[in-house]
Amino acid sequence: MINSLLSKEVQAYINSNLNAEVSKIALSKSPFDGLSAAELANQIVAKKKSEKKLPTWFNQENIVYPSTLSVEQTSSEDTATYKQQLVKGSSLIDITAGFGVDSFYFAQVLNEVYSCEINTELSAISAHNAKVLGAANIRCLAVNGLDYLQSVDKSFGTIYIDPARRNTSGKVFKLADCTPNVVEHLDLLLKKAERIIIKTSPLLDLQAGLTELKHVSEIHIVSVKNECKELLWVIDKEFTGQPKIVCTTLNTEIKQIELPLYDDHRTSYITIELKGGFLYEPDVALMKSGAFNAIANQFELKKLGKQSHLYFSEEFDKSFIGRVFKIETNLAPNELKKKKSLQGNVIVRNFPERAENLVKKLKVKPNQETFYVFTQVQQQYVVFKTNIVQYY
Repeated sequence: MINSLLSKEVQAYINSNLNAEVSKIALSKSPFDGLSAAELANQIVAKKKSEKKLPTWFNQENIVYPSTLSVEQTSSEDTATYKQQLVKGSSLIDITAGFGVDSFYFAQVLNEVYSCEINTELSAISAHNAKVLGAANIRCLAVNGLDYLQSVDKSFGTIYIDPARRNTSGKVFKLADCTPNVVEHLDLLLKKAERIIIKTSPLLDLQAGLTELKHVSEIHIVSVKNECKELLWVIDKEFTGQPKIVCTTLNTEIKQIELPLYDDHRTSYITIELKGGFLYEPDVALMKSGAFNAIANQFELKKLGKQSHLYFSEEFDKSFIGRVFKIETNLAPNELKKKKSLQGNVIVRNFPERAENLVKKLKVKPNQETFYVFTQVQQQYVVFKTNIVQYY
């Protein structure tokens, strides 16, 4: 199929139909021998999905795409680039390579990368694309990565694994329930490399992961525009002690902070009615850490309440990881009901009503700059009218 997709006529057809109604193309007769309409439609949809997520692939001629699901599941270029800094040694084996995006970016900073993908067609596509993109130091292998690791007489600086969840019911899962089973094969992995990097879904609980794993030196929580994208577990063979938690946001400006595995015992709370100043709303990467007191202490902020997870300062700190709002006024929720022609956005933190319900009830019309923050201060419900001064 790869060769059929590479003709100039087929590539021109794909590029000219990126904004077309693909469902019609899929149901029509294919204009090319040897390619079905469904295959053409898949190339169009998959390439379109890569436009923002994988611009290097999107802008390169003669790239072949796998199923749209593979494109959706692969790392973005931003997160793949971030992982470059985590590798150790000069060689790496990616035992769950998929579309090969992570392998490609690892290859930019290492001498050699072994990219293992059990799906033969997907491996062939990755090998073709690696050649087109000029990554000559990637060796694509259509094999089970764990089986290959067991059979080959070779060690690596780093092993990279992106295990897939077998049980998708519910939000709580264990690494032992994923494929490959990292927990079961951890001793083998540690024999074959100095460092192991495991990418997991953000749904994995930090303490649950630490219960299953050993020698974890770092846990990286990576988010993009307040959406947690990846948890990266760094395992070093000789490491003992508590891992550090690294929260990173990959937005227009990259921000990063280290937080303790176990939260600080004490922090400061506001004790007076707020007059002016700034409200701080943590990014989801900070929230995932669970170190709510440490967040306040490291940024020298005061908490509004134990369960509110909002913070206050009289000063604006642009290094904060999250949104910042300048307080215009604060009032009781009942007072807001008397206001007419409200414009803004509604944020709810530790408040008994949902944001969408409040928008309907108060007839709040959208406004990009104004935010009404419903929360608790000193066990009293309060609404802050604010203007946003820093986005995610």
